[in-house]
Amino acid sequence: MVRFIFMIFFLLLSLLCVFPAPAYYLWYVGILVSEFPWIFLLAVFILMASGFWVNKYRAIGSITGAVAFALFLSPVVRAYSIGKALDHNLEAAFGKGAAQPDGKDDPQPFHFWHMISGMNAAQLPYTTMSYSTSANGPLTLDYYRSAGPGKRPCVIVVHGGSWSAGDSRQLPELSTVLAKAGYNVATINYRMVPEYHSPAPVEDVQAALSYLRAHAADMDVDTTRFILLGRSAGGQIVLTAAYTLHDSAIKGVISYYGPADMVWGYKNPANPLVLNSCKIMEDYLGGTYEQVPKQYVASSATETISSHSVPTLLIHGKNDPLVAYEHSTRLEKKLEGYGIKHYLLTLPWATHGCDYTLNGPSGQLATYTVLRFLNQVCK
Repeated sequence: MVRFIFMIFFLLLSLLCVFPAPAYYLWYVGILVSEFPWIFLLAVFILMASGFWVNKYRAIGSITGAVAFALFLSPVVRAYSIGKALDHNLEAAFGKGAAQPDGKDDPQPFHFWHMISGMNAAQLPYTTMSYSTSANGPLTLDYYRSAGPGKRPCVIVVHGGSWSAGDSRQLPELSTVLAKAGYNVATINYRMVPEYHSPAPVEDVQAALSYLRAHAADMDVDTTRFILLGRSAGGQIVLTAAYTLHDSAIKGVISYYGPADMVWGYKNPANPLVLNSCKIMEDYLGGTYEQVPKQYVASSATETISSHSVPTLLIHGKNDPLVAYEHSTRLEKKLEGYGIKHYLLTLPWATHGCDYTLNGPSGQLATYTVLRFLNQVCK
């Protein structure tokens, strides 16, 4: 009986590989289930193997376990499937050479063993610098110097946190990977809610660009090649900055599950058991859509895009309960309409924050895609 109860428990957990989390705390569980599937596969396998010494409920427990095992395995299977076609898709989106290796010994998009053994080296040191000032004090950035010689392109990273939380130290593993791949990386802090509203963070991105240009000689920054990268709320910030600053040195923009259509997002809010998305947008934009419609339009990448916009990489999970996957598909349609080079890396099993570990199915595929994108747009 105990075995059967555990099987039911794991079956319910495995559903988070297929459906969005119905409540906020289950969203955290969804990250664990979909990005650390090997742990749950091992647990279910052990329970199934123990069935040889169980008589009562053995058959139904084994069937339940088999279904759970298949669902836990689905992110792995689909990751291999996506990885197999990824090089072809990237070359179709960005041109020949977008999928060429970046010098890594093993350039495959996804490996099961990397989920368990880990593929990340020790974090590189960074230097904290003040790039601007605000009423609340200096705004700082953490600078990871490229491992490559000479002046190198610079990736400006903008953190998430509903425009009200988070900081430049959020998920530093990717910054280390990018620095080791030959890019300078500047992860910035920016002005946040409730003291500040849009477009303050976009202005802070512009200030960071100015600072990096002014100190380019000391920091070995190639001032003709910047790339903006943001997660969640940071994705909205970098998309808006890339499309509205009209800076020719910005060569590309990367959004991890960022809200790209604030107007649509306000009219189609997230599940209230997961997130009060309307209140978050109202705080950031200074009011409801009825009160400040121009703010919603000006903060929507779907509205600020033009035929002159930069190449764009979007990364989004279909099971995202915080920022709907439709944000990226709606922007994708606009990018297609304007003829802008772009690619949407769709992760069918993934939820918000799916890159929490670079070793998971989403983290491996996303990192591989980001490196290929940078390789192409920085040529």
